[in-house]
This record gives sequence, C-alpha cells and structure tokens, in this order.
Amino acid sequence: MNRAVMSTINIIMLIAFLAATDGHAQVSIDVSKITCEQYLGFKVANPRDIQNWLSGYHHGKQGITVFEPQRQKEIADKVESECLANSNLLVMQVVERVVGTSK
Repeated sequence: MNRAVMSTINIIMLIAFLAATDGHAQVSIDVSKITCEQYLGFKVANPRDIQNWLSGYHHGKQGITVFEPQRQKEIADKVESECLANSNLLVMQVVERVVGTSK
C-alpha cells in the first residue's frame, strides 16, 4: 500500500477511536421504593451510599448545611436496627422517622 492510503487509514482509525463512546450504563434508582431487605442485602447499592444520599436529601429538605459524622453514624445504626426488625419497611420512611427522633 502506498503512503497516502496508509495515512488515510490511520486518520480514520484515530477518528473512530476518539469518537467511540464508553459503554457505561447509567442506572437510575427511585430511592423512595428501596425496602429494608434490599438495603441490608446490598441489592441496590452499598447501604452506606444509600444512607449518605438519604441523609443529604433529608437535611436538604430542612435547609441544614451542617454535617455531623457522629450523628450520621448513630442514625445509620438506628436505621439498620429498625430494618433488621422489619425488612418490609421502606428505608426512606425509616430514615425520616429516625432522623425526626434522633435530635
């Protein structure tokens, strides 16, 4: 093959490589539908990640911008205890109940 053809092929391959999109799938989760069973069983995501999201959601609704790591851990422990007692509950409801009583 001559040089011009090789150069054209290389340019096409470079463009194809740069234009290729990464195949990562994006997942959307309706957190209000996560049950305690799913939460405790790592079926949706790491429970810590879910707890952090729920904490941010709840505090954002109340306009609270202060982060208290020890309180966050206490809430997570209470949520876990309530979920262990009743795996059919929705985690979001458990968090709202626990956060409301842990002040």
